[in-house]
Amino acid sequence: MKPLMNLDEVVFDDVEENGYYTSSRGEIATRIGARDLGYNLTVLPPGKAQCPFHNHHGEEEMFLILEGTGELRFGDPCYPLRPHDVIACPTGGPEVAHQIINTGTTTMRYLGLSTLVDVEACEYPDSQKVLVVSGKTGKPLLRGMFRAETTVDYYDRESTLPPGERSKA
Repeated sequence: MKPLMNLDEVVFDDVEENGYYTSSRGEIATRIGARDLGYNLTVLPPGKAQCPFHNHHGEEEMFLILEGTGELRFGDPCYPLRPHDVIACPTGGPEVAHQIINTGTTTMRYLGLSTLVDVEACEYPDSQKVLVVSGKTGKPLLRGMFRAETTVDYYDRESTLPPGERSKA
């Protein structure tokens, strides 16, 4: 395995065609031996976003705009994007939620870099969802997407009987 790769060699192995959320992403990190950082190249058509507005509690992200123009939603404000802009997306709550949108007339290309953690939780402020994932990238041990307003009591569905008495009940 070579520790380098040219961006013209990226294989787009994550293609989304879901209306507004349409993009192609190519994973780079594991192809060049990275272990604790994730790298990918995203190609975003005009008028599209790669993913919903979200924030991370475990993984920090950075993006480098290579081509095209667009807009960054970051918390409440929006910022214009152009080639060579570097974007920091630290961990935190809705105040650091982010989304890259291609508002230009040509294809946008950007490089993404993220830390990789064993347990990640993401919030989606627009739709009030929560994502929880544990395990290494590509091989999750646990993955769940929930509506944030769906909560239960800590003891919900737990037996109030000791283990030895449960079968007798």
